Amino acid sequence: MVADPQGQGFEPATGDGPPPGPGRAAELRTAYQGLVQMRRLLTGGTGTPAPWELRVVPRAVALVLEAAGFPPSAVDADGRRGRTGYRVAAGVRGTAEVTWVGPPGGGAAGEEAERLAACAAELERHGWDCLVYRGPRGRRFLEVNAPHPGG
Repeated sequence: MVADPQGQGFEPATGDGPPPGPGRAAELRTAYQGLVQMRRLLTGGTGTPAPWELRVVPRAVALVLEAAGFPPSAVDADGRRGRTGYRVAAGVRGTAEVTWVGPPGGGAAGEEAERLAACAAELERHGWDCLVYRGPRGRRFLEVNAPHPGG
């Protein structure tokens, strides 16, 4: 199950921590299967976020991306980014922002359009609404929102 606010349980990779360690695949699979089962029980299907996901949007988004096989970015103990991949952060008003980042000179900017489009497709398949924006220095990011009622 996805971790609770007290830090117990599974913590999906957001791209702001160390690279996922060995043995994580089984934990990830269990957490994702839990998400799918809770969606079935609470929403009657798997294509709509469950109410609890709407309270922890960045964590739910990170779980979907990691379970789909997208690589999370990673930082070392000094906070230096050492791996290219997605980064999920809290957005405004209950949204999540997904960026494609990596170490300086690592080419993340050149791959961000394609990689963010793939992330958006996966998130939309899981019922999230995604909009692409350009931020500082023209870098793209996804704003991930709860689905609009009736659509």
